[in-house]
Amino acid sequence: MTDQHRVDTLGAYGNSLAETPVLDELARTGTRFDRWYTPTAICTPARASLLTGQAPFRHKLLANHERNVGYLEDLPDGQFTFPEALRAEGYNTGLIGKWHAGNEKNAAYYGFDGPDLPGWHNPVENEDYLAYLTEHGLPPYEISDQIRGMLPNGGPGNLLAARLHQPVEATFEYYLATRAIEMLERYAADNAKDGTPFFLGLHFFGPHLPYVVPNEYFDRFDPADIELPKSIAETFAGKPPVQQNYSDHWAFDTMPIETSRKLIAIYWGYVTLIDEQIGRVMEAMDRLGLTDDTAVFFSCDHGEFTGSHRLHDKGPAMYEDIYRTPGIVRIPGAPAGQVRDEFVSLLDCTATFLDLAGIDQSSAVDSRSLVPLVSGEHPDWAEDIVCEYHGHHFPIAQRMLRNDRYKLVVNPESVNELYDLLRDPDELNNVYTLPDMAEIRESMMQRLYDLLRERGDKFYHWMTTMYDVGGVGYDPSLSGFDDAAYQK
Repeated sequence: MTDQHRVDTLGAYGNSLAETPVLDELARTGTRFDRWYTPTAICTPARASLLTGQAPFRHKLLANHERNVGYLEDLPDGQFTFPEALRAEGYNTGLIGKWHAGNEKNAAYYGFDGPDLPGWHNPVENEDYLAYLTEHGLPPYEISDQIRGMLPNGGPGNLLAARLHQPVEATFEYYLATRAIEMLERYAADNAKDGTPFFLGLHFFGPHLPYVVPNEYFDRFDPADIELPKSIAETFAGKPPVQQNYSDHWAFDTMPIETSRKLIAIYWGYVTLIDEQIGRVMEAMDRLGLTDDTAVFFSCDHGEFTGSHRLHDKGPAMYEDIYRTPGIVRIPGAPAGQVRDEFVSLLDCTATFLDLAGIDQSSAVDSRSLVPLVSGEHPDWAEDIVCEYHGHHFPIAQRMLRNDRYKLVVNPESVNELYDLLRDPDELNNVYTLPDMAEIRESMMQRLYDLLRERGDKFYHWMTTMYDVGGVGYDPSLSGFDDAAYQK
């Protein structure tokens, strides 16, 4: 698992310049999902959804600790999680790398073996990492060539990238892969001795910004070869004003366009560094004789803007750049080289883990096993997907419905959005108010309303009063209305 990873950085997803041979091979020998979405484009709630198999509105861990403005910071006691279910069935369960699915309750609390690595980005002061550097005689973390814009208040912008003065072997990514291999060796020995099955997660902190990488990755791609995203022409006309504010927050317009090209080039280099480290783990699987008996998943918590829509990071804009992510699954014995176009979610990994382990999946209530799809079957599957957002630097509620052609985003505090992804794949033109889109707009609004009510997501209360979605079908008296207020 990576963090803040754009789908278009991988060769398997069509990037002809990408250097990602390991993940491309995983796609060639497994199943690539072309419509794999995150439930929400923020680290902690997305990771908590993977942990629980529940949508964010249900598990209620809605924001990153570092930017939390009053939400829960840990899952409640007694919450179902997949590692605890696996351990109850005799599994070894390990997690090497980024946790970020709670504040006081760490990975070990839920039964994961591995060093405690909290936080949002490479914790280069972590005692286990420092011990690794000392053990191998490697130099400490040091950076230069920092890339920043200028904030609206005149101060220096957030760090976006920097040159790392360490060899590859000293990078946090190499360290994580090394620790993962060590744990894989331990788990393989247990498996050989008494058949103990295992789950091992390797969660990189990158390619989340800031992109801090050694020379060979900082300069690996020529910025002149970078094709800027078409949505860099974003004007925010007809869009929620928060998007322009967020662009200012990330200081996009204070940097020359050449800097944007360089940032994308560094980001691709970061992806290559991570691909190489995944390759080391895959080689260890081969060496240990695990490849033919072990399912392998690759995905991330969400995507990243990297200049798209004149934005960086992620935030209150439900564009494909941060909601559609890579998703590759290889299960032994399943057909190789499949490409599936069903709408699936990071959430669905949870039920898939349980399915592969022969464990009841009902506690992962918003998750559906991907095993039938990876096995080449064609079960009935939803023709659309719902995503949600609850804020990052500030609270803001959004819900999204995405189907084969269109995307609807409901923004209670602002204008709604509707995109025709066939005609406008870069989501530059909000067609929500166009008269000829009325039928599409109304049918999608009704569909989203019905799905939210079915799930128990009370965001639908706003939609009940504001849009023509029919009778309420429930007692609305607590809001001061009666049934008659909602009839046509």
